Amino acid sequence: MSVPSPRGRSRRALALGVTVAALLGTAGAAGPVAASPPQQVDPYDPDLGPNVTVFDPSTPQAEIEATLDELADQQTDAEMSTDRYSVLFTPGSYGSAEEPLQARVGYYTEVAGLGAAPGDVDVHGAIEVYNRCLNDIPGSPNCIALVNFWRTLSNLHLTVDGAGQDGCRASANFWAVSQAVSMRRLDVDGFVSLMDYCTDGPQYASGGFIADSRFDTAPLNGSQQQWLTRNSEMPEWSNAVWNQVFSGVVGAPDDSAFPDPPYTTLDTTPVSREKPYLFVDDDGRWNVRVPAAQSGTRGVSWADGTTAGRTVGIEDFFVARPGDSVREINTNLARGKHLLLTPGVYDIAETIEVKRPDTVVLGMGHATLTAVDGAVPMKVADVPGVVVAGVTIDAGETESELLLQVGKADGEHGHRADPANPTTLSDVYFRVGGPHVGSTDTALEVNSDHVLIDHTWVWRGDHGVEGFPTGGENGVNGDTVRWNTNIGRTGVRINGDDVTATGLFVEHFQEFNTVWNGERGTTVLYQNELPYDPPTQAHWTRPDGTLGWAGYKVADDVTEHTLHGGGVYVFNQNNPEIVTENGFEVPETPGVTLHHVMTVNLSAGTINHVVNGVGDAVPPSTVGVPEYVEQYPAP
Repeated sequence: MSVPSPRGRSRRALALGVTVAALLGTAGAAGPVAASPPQQVDPYDPDLGPNVTVFDPSTPQAEIEATLDELADQQTDAEMSTDRYSVLFTPGSYGSAEEPLQARVGYYTEVAGLGAAPGDVDVHGAIEVYNRCLNDIPGSPNCIALVNFWRTLSNLHLTVDGAGQDGCRASANFWAVSQAVSMRRLDVDGFVSLMDYCTDGPQYASGGFIADSRFDTAPLNGSQQQWLTRNSEMPEWSNAVWNQVFSGVVGAPDDSAFPDPPYTTLDTTPVSREKPYLFVDDDGRWNVRVPAAQSGTRGVSWADGTTAGRTVGIEDFFVARPGDSVREINTNLARGKHLLLTPGVYDIAETIEVKRPDTVVLGMGHATLTAVDGAVPMKVADVPGVVVAGVTIDAGETESELLLQVGKADGEHGHRADPANPTTLSDVYFRVGGPHVGSTDTALEVNSDHVLIDHTWVWRGDHGVEGFPTGGENGVNGDTVRWNTNIGRTGVRINGDDVTATGLFVEHFQEFNTVWNGERGTTVLYQNELPYDPPTQAHWTRPDGTLGWAGYKVADDVTEHTLHGGGVYVFNQNNPEIVTENGFEVPETPGVTLHHVMTVNLSAGTINHVVNGVGDAVPPSTVGVPEYVEQYPAP
């Protein structure tokens, strides 16, 4: 369909010179405030703040490319910056065979179409991520994709055309990324490579996630160590490294030869809900489509028309900016508004309370909530149907008990759950350290039943700009300081029953990275790196004498649990002599099963076993060679 642009005009609202102070704002400021009048949002031309750029087909292509080039140049090395951006395309065509549109996507940048269907925004050209070169040493630029985090591409049709680029880069649309990067609702004609084989040759990558997308040509996985593709369509998959999982994917590879190659294939996805998306309708009104939850799904949600679900007008959202107080946000949530977080960093000194069923909290451009003075940035009540999507939550310097809590702890969490309408977290990311010192006991705690976690990266930073030396540059002392300063004991704790996770990435926490206490839990792809920085074996030994904490722990009293495709990696950079007994620990009962799990050594430390004493050790002598267990317990 053809949709007019808002009020028939283009708006170039990208403010590349915006100050850090303007982005940080003062959300959560203390003191009494008068109740503010209801916010008025223009549904035809909503004010989404200075860091949202909206293009329409009448915008000159030279202007589009100049804007995108300027933004990409700024964000290419901005790994720990406070800048956040959203770039949106209204329905219509962009680029052509004669003049393809070329764009790059840097840190904290969301690029999305504003159509009701992916085909409503038609881009002829390339939207890419290349290897990041970490130094300028001649002949050794260290160009990799291992730290290409935090960026998003969604909801458009892309005809890949690299015409006009150099010979090598003209061969594919490169999407060389790692964690906290999603591709959703894409319809792609042409060749996509998930690694960059041009910039300093083929190099490492460690991603990633694709959902609800169609490819007419097999994507090149390349060097991607692990990857989840969910509810998509493709002719085939090119290759595998350590852990490649497919769930509800038409054209997924057969996994009967596991672990050679290490594919894990589920014919259908047990529980799914696609991420909400902005769109502009035929009348020029802005809306958010909120897809419905589904069970036993396969293929894309839009194959037969509009994705099943409901439409919420943007005027039904409180459109927040980083300077808005948490009290104002909570007042509007209490009034029945949904919450749209425009790009920026929000300092959160008191909790955002999401209490009403079916509330949508949608972040744009990797909007980030940072805990202040030990606050818990967000709590979701034990109600059905809440959707939190596109939000990053950072720990602050003062330790927070939690960063996100879903359902009240020790509450009667089952009485309001709805298996047909699960509370859902989509592209919700967590950080403890990285851009600044951060501390929390547990990042994500889920107490409600029937919750869906659809792609998360829960990360205790192994590098960053916290103001003290890093192990990578200054040896053991720097990482020892990090161990005692960036406190993150547990990444994810699941207490609710019937919780499903599709794409659970959890890394570097100081005790169990993931603890699963609820019954009938299901995980489809799990990826974990144990912490790099325990100073001594004594720091990495449990009170009962067990060497280390498993990367994935199912509680001893759980009777039913399933994991499909899991990996735990070890890189004890701070002290290579450290030993971890098991990558996975689960109760020995027939109802708890692990399918296709592995451990691997990244060059330092040792894991003695894959799961419960089963599977050989991965010491430094086996760097890069996984140890696999096809099924536990063995059939």
